[in-house]
Amino acid sequence: MSEQINPLWNHFIRAVQEEVKPALGCTEPVSLALACAIAAEHLPGEVTQIDAWVSPNLMKNGLGVTVPGTGMVGLPIAAALGAIGGNAQAGLEVLKDASGEALAKAKALLQAGRVQVKLQEPCDEILYSRACVHAGNTSAMVTIAGGHTRVVEIVCQGETRFVLNEQPGEMGGDPLVVFSHTTLSQIVEFVEQVPFDAIRFILEAARLNDALSREGLSGKWGLHIGATLHKQRARGWMAQDIGSDIVIRTSAASDARMGGATLPAMSNSGSGNQGITATMPVVVVAEYVQADDERLARALMLSHLAAIYIHYQLPRLSALCAATTAAMGAAAGMAWLMGGNYQTIAMAIGSMIGDVSGIICDGASNSCAMKVSTSVGSAWKAVMMALDDSAVTGNEGIVAHDVEQSIANLCSLACRSMQATDQQIIEIMASKV
Repeated sequence: MSEQINPLWNHFIRAVQEEVKPALGCTEPVSLALACAIAAEHLPGEVTQIDAWVSPNLMKNGLGVTVPGTGMVGLPIAAALGAIGGNAQAGLEVLKDASGEALAKAKALLQAGRVQVKLQEPCDEILYSRACVHAGNTSAMVTIAGGHTRVVEIVCQGETRFVLNEQPGEMGGDPLVVFSHTTLSQIVEFVEQVPFDAIRFILEAARLNDALSREGLSGKWGLHIGATLHKQRARGWMAQDIGSDIVIRTSAASDARMGGATLPAMSNSGSGNQGITATMPVVVVAEYVQADDERLARALMLSHLAAIYIHYQLPRLSALCAATTAAMGAAAGMAWLMGGNYQTIAMAIGSMIGDVSGIICDGASNSCAMKVSTSVGSAWKAVMMALDDSAVTGNEGIVAHDVEQSIANLCSLACRSMQATDQQIIEIMASKV
């Protein structure tokens, strides 16, 4: 990267490169699969037993989601397949090379009752997984905490092989620290002025997530919301317009991702659904306004950066559905593509905070595509209002006169009062097991 680029811009680019990555499958089960794959890599023979412990939030997001290529739901199959067929070097794509033979062995291990996944109690980490994988009389244990791929300890046969001493944010370890002293207006300025070649890489998000969307439109995956709405639109029950295209194509990508399609999503903030939500509405609008690759790249950078900026102020996992905050990023990208300025973007985000701030996250599942469709529908509505100089005002609810304060108000709910909501959701879901 050119040394002549504004140092703040370099931080923005690094943050996107760190937070916008390909991911195959829901990232919470995948995080456990990765821990199991790394543990198995340290063993000499075939896996015979897996014992794993996860945080309540990771359990919540793993109970009802389909693991790609397995046709099965939940953390145990993710753990087994990760240990037997996972690629320990592939990060969030740990399951991409898993063979049919590996899947058969993983299912056999499950049927033999040799895979146990339990809650880690007590657990101070929101995102935590610890896997102890056995191969006969040998064992290896790997702990991931504080991030989906952040390995903090590896123990083999009781001998500690690795311990991560660095805390997030120390020694340059956390590129997101830049957002503690950043404003939305600085992000907009960056997007408009940064050299195109420095951000061209973000176009891969459009390619990956559009491929997922096309797969979702086949109607084979999840709740097939996108495919159903597409069918109903053909019958005349919905208008054939840009608004319906945004909802249909975005929810179709989420359908495929949550339903177990073996295609990667380009994620955002450790979530495939957030990456899809920050990407597909911008892609649709870019097609309508016939934007070239440079304008699309700038709009995608604005969307993904704004989503990361807002999510940075939230817990990594919480009771607040983060598809809503990712859609706020999409609103920024769409508004910018349609000629809006910083004020337009701020108004659109403020209106969304006044609209969808109450959507809860009740775990990763096929129904996530419903929340994605709701969120991007809100984003489009907010953009239409903002372009007409209309928005929820600072006199209403948690929305403030300043967009930065509105974002802070939203995030304070997730960081404080919604913690009790999260605990109640986990209790309700645990009672179903």
